[in-house]
Amino acid sequence: MSKGKEAALRAGAELNYSRYAMRSGVLGVMSPVALANSGLAIARWGLIGGAVGVAAARWGDKTAVVDERGELTFAELHKRSNALANAWLARGLQPGEGVAILARNHRGFLDALLAAAKCGARIILLNPDFAGPQIRDVATREGTDLLVYDDEYATMLDGVTPPRGAFRAWSEDPGQHSIEALMASAPSTAPPRPGAHAKIILLTSGTTGTPKGAPRPDPMSLAPIGGITSRVPFSTNGTIEVCAPMFHTLGFAHALLAIGMGSTMVLRRRFSPQATLESIQRNRSTGMIVAPVMLSRMLEHGVSRYDLSSLRIIFVAGAQLGADLCKRAMEAFGPVLYNMYGSTEVAYATVATPEDLAAEPGCVGKPVAGSVVRIYDDDDKPAPAGVTGRIFVGNTVQFEGYTGGGTKASVDGLMATGDVGHFDAGGRLFIDGRDDDMIVSGGENVFPGEVEELLASHPSVVEASVLGVPDEEYGARLKAFVVTRETLDEDTVKQYVKQNLARYKVPREVAFVDELPRNPSGKVLKRVLREM
Repeated sequence: MSKGKEAALRAGAELNYSRYAMRSGVLGVMSPVALANSGLAIARWGLIGGAVGVAAARWGDKTAVVDERGELTFAELHKRSNALANAWLARGLQPGEGVAILARNHRGFLDALLAAAKCGARIILLNPDFAGPQIRDVATREGTDLLVYDDEYATMLDGVTPPRGAFRAWSEDPGQHSIEALMASAPSTAPPRPGAHAKIILLTSGTTGTPKGAPRPDPMSLAPIGGITSRVPFSTNGTIEVCAPMFHTLGFAHALLAIGMGSTMVLRRRFSPQATLESIQRNRSTGMIVAPVMLSRMLEHGVSRYDLSSLRIIFVAGAQLGADLCKRAMEAFGPVLYNMYGSTEVAYATVATPEDLAAEPGCVGKPVAGSVVRIYDDDDKPAPAGVTGRIFVGNTVQFEGYTGGGTKASVDGLMATGDVGHFDAGGRLFIDGRDDDMIVSGGENVFPGEVEELLASHPSVVEASVLGVPDEEYGARLKAFVVTRETLDEDTVKQYVKQNLARYKVPREVAFVDELPRNPSGKVLKRVLREM
């Protein structure tokens, strides 16, 4: 494709994104001063660092963050990140150097994220659920020049000695080695243009092995906003419960979306079903960002006693929702559920609206604006509707390849997600399983996800996970790990599967467990199950 044609297509796409951004209120009428300050912020710090400058110019006195320490306005959040950036620059932090953040959901995470972006840093979002050796290995591998961490993780950081220093984001006694002390010691004037825009390094989930770094440049595009708002009716001035961890793609993306939309973020360091439901009622929250396991825990807790009439959007992603949980959530909360499919590498791909989910509770919906989603067979040929194949996605916000080398497979310029699935006749996507989860049992292809979905529908089952194990007769068979509400025996579980699915899909073994091991985004850690 010629450069001219490529530029024309890109311009057309941005025009389309701007249409959705205008509909949501992200692009709107501003005073000349606010417009000038907004443009200056984006030009100086890029989209990530500049977003809070735009929000401060447009909604300076509006509450940006509510956390366990109170409220901050957009103007205060902007000034805090300015001061922190200035303090780090005074300590020698250079554009392109690595700032690692190991923190839960609270204002300190946002302070560090926005300040690092204003310094043009490589921002490495570490997963607090990793073991100490994993954290040290990843921090070293990704090149950590400066570290921000919550006090509770201090003992896990032995051996990590970044040259620009290590500073506490959350502590009961902040002291001199905290970001609060740094912000108090530095001017809150705008830091200089760094000469390079920030880059985000998100980590893969590590469900099957060592987590990989997935760098993504500052998009400098309306694609992240236009894509999501093409399918989900987010709008300015909402109040959003960001329950998903912000170090993960889901929480991180929605933290930036909330800033860009002038929405109030309600943050808690630890997820609690009761606290979240009480907060929705108290704050009249309009949106909630959750992983499926969080949604399940709220339903188990019970939602009917709370006034949730303000809630317009429950945005769920990070792991497979499943038809049974979808139906229970729609019944409890009403038609406000939006189920997104994507990954750390490809970002977003599809979103199922309440209308999609009412028709097909097991689907993940249709592509968002700017994304192309196709199903390919084993010969890299497009598969027709109804036929399962490998899922490939194309958009402008994908990652650049793993920091340790390598990338995802591609076909026709589209990137593999690692999942298999199919489209129905209505153009809705269904996820049938992971490409590497498929087993061959007696010559038949079996995807554990189908069995997991069925088991979850049993009235006595809370959740289930299924994986392949060796079998002398069939080559491989399934083993199910089941969490129950009440006593079940192995034969009952097997009979339930036998009555609903083919015989070769009946688990050879059923293990009853108190809970499934999960990462913070809600994905089941099957490598841990294999060791049980």
